[in-house]
Amino acid sequence: MQKIVVFTGAGISADSGLATFRDADGLWANYRIEEVCTPEALVRNRALVIEFYNQRRREMLAAEPNAAHRALAELERDFDVEIVTQNVDNLHERAGSSRVTHLHGELTKLRSMRDPDLIVPIEGWEQQLDATAPDGALLRPHIVFFGEAVPMFDQAARIAATADLFLVIGTSLAVYPAASLVRYLRPGVPVRLVDPGMPDLGAIRNPLTHIRKRAAEGVPELCGQLRRQ
Repeated sequence: MQKIVVFTGAGISADSGLATFRDADGLWANYRIEEVCTPEALVRNRALVIEFYNQRRREMLAAEPNAAHRALAELERDFDVEIVTQNVDNLHERAGSSRVTHLHGELTKLRSMRDPDLIVPIEGWEQQLDATAPDGALLRPHIVFFGEAVPMFDQAARIAATADLFLVIGTSLAVYPAASLVRYLRPGVPVRLVDPGMPDLGAIRNPLTHIRKRAAEGVPELCGQLRRQ
């Protein structure tokens, strides 16, 4: 069975109404990264950081998977599919995708500030400011902040290296190390890029087809083509 590895970014969830970070009207237009997405910010103003991610979680729970998420989930009926995502939402899982690796963390989880491997689920959208982990330490969002290591990257690179076909959906390919996943593809493995903009293509050395459409339109069309091949 052909192995399809899918690499997704904020653009796929934008079609479900979740704000991207880098667009002119995105999240970083209203917040400075240094205020809400660094380890230092969490120490300096814990309340602001916790509230920022509470709101992201609330928005996620109100959103629904779109046609792109559903098309990728349905692709598992005909192909061996794994998804690597930069997104911290759970829309891939809610659409039915069974194998999803989150590079930058997950809004549905919290973790101990003392032990990064002590990860617990969160019910609902609100993390209480004084919530503690089983080890007694304060909990923090299970999010990879700017300046922190990306612990799932090695696993994602191993997944990318198994691809017979690599799909890139809704990402600027500007955030590293995530964007460097394309360098782990075997020579000759084709890349299909679905994005209406012009991502940074400098790292892609493999045969590339760029489908200039939004995810909710371009991904179902692409998945249909793959089934008919």
